[in-house]
Amino acid sequence: MSRVLLDFRNGHPGLREAFEALGHEVLENAEGDLAGAGLCVADLTDCARRIRRTLNLRRKLAACGAAFVALDRDAPWHRGVHRGRLAALAWLAPFDACATHSMQSARRFSARSFYCPNAARESLFRCSDDELRAMRDPAYFRWDVSFVGNLDSRRYPEHARRVELLRALEARLGPRNLRALFRDGSGLAESQQVEIIKRSRINLSALAACDAGSEPSWGLPERCYGVPAAGGFLLSDRRRHAADDFAADERAEHASLDDCAAKIEHFLAHPDAARAVAERAHARVMREHLYRHRAARLLDFAVHAR
Repeated sequence: MSRVLLDFRNGHPGLREAFEALGHEVLENAEGDLAGAGLCVADLTDCARRIRRTLNLRRKLAACGAAFVALDRDAPWHRGVHRGRLAALAWLAPFDACATHSMQSARRFSARSFYCPNAARESLFRCSDDELRAMRDPAYFRWDVSFVGNLDSRRYPEHARRVELLRALEARLGPRNLRALFRDGSGLAESQQVEIIKRSRINLSALAACDAGSEPSWGLPERCYGVPAAGGFLLSDRRRHAADDFAADERAEHASLDDCAAKIEHFLAHPDAARAVAERAHARVMREHLYRHRAARLLDFAVHAR
């Protein structure tokens, strides 16, 4: 297999870099001749929003014998996509398989599905051994606790609960005079965001856009891999698939506002324990949770799909 198609309206740098590193030519959002392609990975949300284009792509891929895999990063609720479009996509079932970050209702869009979680982008989230050693000194850090991400709940109402939680947490932590940074990621270069991760004693993950309905998504947001890849200590909300990707001593979790505040207090008081978790999580991500590991899994499916 030499050509891989990526069909993501806004691109997927992590997968593109991973497939290229594995020696494959990558075509993004290709509309013309697909000859020589062995695999197409497409964003499921984009496919639901552009069903006619998805069916046309399906026909072209079938003609050249390429596997068609939907990557679902918004399961199970797919906020922002009309239910009718999701129902139509499920009925049409144009995919050879659905690779999903959450196994909730995993077979809704294809009879074949497999777990394919988010991952860390190697070119961006990285940390040297010297940096890991430096992080064992509490004086290395600029912030005690931080969160950088989408906090624009006016434009993106799916993040309203996250904004509410962080505001309440900031009020709770205020009397402690902690160095806290909770800010929207817009206007920050990716390198600046990584620097904040490295200079924060605790990095938070709390609520994701895919959380809605009767229960949160089981899947882990991309930051749950990127933060440890960069050497940062992550304190994340509890998610079912966390135990599939990290051992108990490789992760720290919170279950509520009170629990989050208590865990922040605990790990600030026990920096060695925090760094031990962070270093074990870093090693796990580098072994198993980079985008080249996801690319290899997708390629393996394509080889055995037909």
